[in-house]
Amino acid sequence: MTKKIVNRVLVSIPVLIGVILIIYVMLNVIPGNPIEVMMAEHARQDVIDRISAYYGLDKPVWEQFLIYLNNLLHGDLGVSYKLNRSVNSLIADAFPYTLKLAIAAALVSWIIGIPAGILSAIRENTIVDRLFMGFSLLGVSMPVFWAALIFQYIFAYRLGWVPVSGAETWQSYILPAIVLGWSSAGTIARLTRSNLLEVLEEDYIRTAWAKGLSQAGVILHHAFKNALLPVITMMAIQVASLLSGAVITETVFAIPGIGRLAVDAITNRDMPLLQGTVIFTTILIIAGNLIADILYSVIDPRIREK
Repeated sequence: MTKKIVNRVLVSIPVLIGVILIIYVMLNVIPGNPIEVMMAEHARQDVIDRISAYYGLDKPVWEQFLIYLNNLLHGDLGVSYKLNRSVNSLIADAFPYTLKLAIAAALVSWIIGIPAGILSAIRENTIVDRLFMGFSLLGVSMPVFWAALIFQYIFAYRLGWVPVSGAETWQSYILPAIVLGWSSAGTIARLTRSNLLEVLEEDYIRTAWAKGLSQAGVILHHAFKNALLPVITMMAIQVASLLSGAVITETVFAIPGIGRLAVDAITNRDMPLLQGTVIFTTILIIAGNLIADILYSVIDPRIREK
């Protein structure tokens, strides 16, 4: 297991380097000086030149990239042009908000998605199946910002049950968690249903039925465990994506997390901040895939033996 983890980490290093290179090139081929854009049209040129030199923007692009890589190796993501603060500290301040939202949304997704998928598989082609799958399809198909606005209008503005936006109290996370969780739950439910129906056709399941086991015993102790493997991969990827910043949801609900930080960086053309959020996101997604592989080995002994 340790050897497998080390190999996956080593394979992920070129991916991370590639992401760093691509995002750096993409941001630097855009014409214009980001300092000039940030300071607007009324700033004097000598002030713009002095600040550009302070941030090293007067150097050739290849030299800037080497300096940036050297700083990365020392754990330094740079300094925000707009806020004049360390990108490390900005991400550290924003991540707890994203973490709370990601955990809440993941719990909503799993609590709704997995039972809905199991019930749909057990009651295949019945009204229960169509109801759950229709609800799941609606969650997957509806744009997140549209669902967020509807939920805000009904439950926050009209009924006043929860705050409209913000992240001051735990009640503020209820609506964004449901919005994100509903979208993810639809994917989990449909994947659980399809995998469980496939497993229920296996010979060992028929043997379990022939032994006289109850429906709950066959489903939970035999079929569900094997059907869960692809679902675990999806769950790990979803959690990694949520941790990397739910951009639209955090923006609509005014949650100062990683996603909103990235939006502000794009708006202000704050390259160090945007690069830092992208690199942080990439690391989280790589870690999510690694955790999924480890869980695979824990759940399925056949994979562990290989």
